[in-house]
Amino acid sequence: MELLTTNNVWMMICTALVFFMHLGFAFLEIGLTRQKNTINILFKNIFIITVGLLLYCLVGFNLMYPGFAEGSSGVLGFAGFGLDAPIVNGALDLAYNEGYTYWTDFLFQGMFAATAATIVSGAVAERMKIGPFMIFTIIYVGLIYPIAGSWKWGGGFLDKLGFYDFAGSTLVHSVGGWAALVAVWLLGARIGKFKNGKPQAITGHNIPLATAGVLILWLGWFGFNGGSVLSAEPGATSLVLVTTCLAAAAGGVIAFVVSTLLYKNFDLTMFLNGILGGLVGITAGADQMSPTDAIIIGAIAGAIIVFAVSLIDRLKLDDPVGAIAVHLVCGIWGTLAVGLFGALAGWDQFLSQLTGVGAYAAICIVSTFIILYILKVTMGIRVSEKEEVEGLDNHEHGMHAYPDFRLNEH
Repeated sequence: MELLTTNNVWMMICTALVFFMHLGFAFLEIGLTRQKNTINILFKNIFIITVGLLLYCLVGFNLMYPGFAEGSSGVLGFAGFGLDAPIVNGALDLAYNEGYTYWTDFLFQGMFAATAATIVSGAVAERMKIGPFMIFTIIYVGLIYPIAGSWKWGGGFLDKLGFYDFAGSTLVHSVGGWAALVAVWLLGARIGKFKNGKPQAITGHNIPLATAGVLILWLGWFGFNGGSVLSAEPGATSLVLVTTCLAAAAGGVIAFVVSTLLYKNFDLTMFLNGILGGLVGITAGADQMSPTDAIIIGAIAGAIIVFAVSLIDRLKLDDPVGAIAVHLVCGIWGTLAVGLFGALAGWDQFLSQLTGVGAYAAICIVSTFIILYILKVTMGIRVSEKEEVEGLDNHEHGMHAYPDFRLNEH
């Protein structure tokens, strides 16, 4: 009983840390975009976490953990609407799991569910209509994410194939990243982003806020990865925190070095995205890696960020916050790295990882395209040119994040 209490308290702390990450995402997104769209981004982030939790309660949790029957295909299952805690002798069944209770399990996993849509929010910033975005979020978080999640974490077919994703390089980050890629392609670039085919810098309005956001996300990753041990077991938990931190540090340093060598300037935003790339990269195998492995994985992720951002620009895709490079490209790298480094490294494992990457690419690309294309041809997904130029805050929300204050003259 004492061990369960300790484990459960740790899991609840990690739940709080993952919740705190949503503040980090909000700060990062508004910091890297323009002042006139701040309210719009904050509104989307608040909508995602509130509606995401409700949807995960009503359908998501039981779609993601349906309890696939013996002989099932392991592709789709559903354990029923709402939450139904196991009860024994009129009280909560504490034998549900040695690491946490049923309620803690739901809340911890629910915090992960909203993250996928938050990734999309940053990529489509400054030009997507709020209504279609909310509809997309409801469908993607309510149905697509938990169905895809059940394939591994719910004991589905990828789990049986040996696919491994400790805390979500693919299940969370690339699920959001694939959706972001499709959404950015369907939306088109912001006005002024490309001039004569060449990318133009559209600078964010508050880089200190973006920096705070990254540091908050790094802190939140202690819960994201540390909680994915699913207990407070000292050896496993402490190793995961070490590998997570080292990968983040290596990702940041290498991104800064590579970008400096290529572009001859000390780019803070590239430094910041390198940290996030390292975090995403280590997430699939944080419990399997040595400190040296973690540094190598994070360093490669940091280099990947620089080249991925450049590639996305060359493809004329407009991603204001670098979400595709960070969450999709580094998510794929981190997932494949499980087959190359650490305790599970081997050719068979690498093929399992590759299979998982392909399966998630298929469901995410197809589902996102169907949802957004239908929205595009029915109600439109992009704001008018006038609304984009004048800012979404004014046109979609009727308010401003930073109203002008003037001293009364007497």
